[in-house]
Amino acid sequence: MLKQFLVVVILMLSGFCAQAQTQDTVVRKPADTVIIAPPKKVNDAGQRFVPKVKKDKEYHPDTTHIPSLAVKRSLIIPGWGQLYNKKGAWWKIPAIYGGLGALGYSIVDSQRGYKKFLAFYNIKNLGRVPLPTDREYEAYQKYKAEYAIYAGQSTTYFTEIVSNYQRNFQISILGVVAVWGIQAVEAYVEAKFISSFSVDNDLSIKVSPGFINQQPTYAMLTSTDAYIPGIKITFTLK
Repeated sequence: MLKQFLVVVILMLSGFCAQAQTQDTVVRKPADTVIIAPPKKVNDAGQRFVPKVKKDKEYHPDTTHIPSLAVKRSLIIPGWGQLYNKKGAWWKIPAIYGGLGALGYSIVDSQRGYKKFLAFYNIKNLGRVPLPTDREYEAYQKYKAEYAIYAGQSTTYFTEIVSNYQRNFQISILGVVAVWGIQAVEAYVEAKFISSFSVDNDLSIKVSPGFINQQPTYAMLTSTDAYIPGIKITFTLK
C-alpha cells in the first residue's frame, strides 16, 4: 500500500514539473513606424520655396582674334602685336623697346669706336704725322686730341680694340634681329593659345586623391607599402 502511494505521488510530481517548464511563447508584433515628412519651406507670401538653378558660365573661343595678324603687326612695328593681343601689353611693350634701345645704342657706339680706332691704327702704321696729301690726314685732324692719348700704344693694341668693336657691332645687330623675332613669336603664341583658345563646358576636369600601385620589387616583398599615395587627374570630353 505504501509503495503504491509513493508511485502515485512520484507520477503527480513529474506531471506538475513538466507543466511548470512549458511556457507559452508570445510573439509581439513591432509597432508601426510613422515617418513624418519635414514641413515645406514657404516664403512670407505663403508660396512654396523653390531654390534658383544657377546656370554655368559658357566659354567660347574668340574667333575674331587672328594669330597671323598679330605676327604681321609685330614684324612691321615691334610691340604692335602685343598691343593687338591686349594682354600684358603694359609691360611687354616698354621691355621690347628698352631692349631694342640698348642694342641700338651698342650698335652706334661700336661703329663709332671702330672707325676711330681704325683711324688710330692707320696713323700709327704710317709711322709719322700725316701730311695734307696723305689719306689719313683728315682723320688725324678729327681725332688729333684723342690720338695724343694713345700715341704710345703699338699697332697690335689698336688691332685688338678694332676687332672688339667689330665683334660688338655684329653681336648687337644679331641681338636686334633676335629681339624682333622673339617678340613676333611671343605675339603669335599669345594670340594662338591664350586669346583665341578657351575651355568651354564640353571639357571637364576632376582632381581626386588616389593610390599608385607599384610594381613588385625585392624591397616591396618585405614591406606592406605596396601602394603609395598620389593625385588622380581625370579629363572628360562630353
